[in-house]
Amino acid sequence: MPARIEPATPPFGEDISRPLDRLMKGQPPLRLFTTLARDPRLFQKFFAGELLDKGNLSIRQREIVIHRTTALCKSEYEWGIHVTAFSRLGGLTPEQVEATVTGSANEGCWSTEEQVLLRLCDSLHEHCDIDSGLWSELRKYFGEEALIELLMLAGFYRTVSYLTNGLRMPLEEAGARFPA
Repeated sequence: MPARIEPATPPFGEDISRPLDRLMKGQPPLRLFTTLARDPRLFQKFFAGELLDKGNLSIRQREIVIHRTTALCKSEYEWGIHVTAFSRLGGLTPEQVEATVTGSANEGCWSTEEQVLLRLCDSLHEHCDIDSGLWSELRKYFGEEALIELLMLAGFYRTVSYLTNGLRMPLEEAGARFPA
């Protein structure tokens, strides 16, 4: 299925090329990024919201939330990019990567803390809210700033999923695919 909106083509202005170079580190830019580059204002707004820096979460915690959120939203594009680029950095096993798509939050491959993260993603996806019991469990593992970051992270990647799905973004060749 073709993309609904074609990406912009280089050369890009410095306001677009500088963030792309910083993030892509010599690799060709992703289709999502070049599509957003059609409008420098939207491109800048998107890049201002990214949460891939050193924050209140470990890479592993961050990637569990991103993998699960994008899987729940059926964004194979974004899930595949993160599996390819960050799964190993986060120490996720192939079983855990698959479980972000096909498993329940209670799979035995996850620690108790990680199960709580997955339940957070499931709850936000289903209800756009967190009940008091789950909030209490989250508080055992995460400080207030980390809790805010978790909510922002899940919300940001839900937005990314809307973009990739709604624009019918063709899958990147290097991106992983959902398990069969």
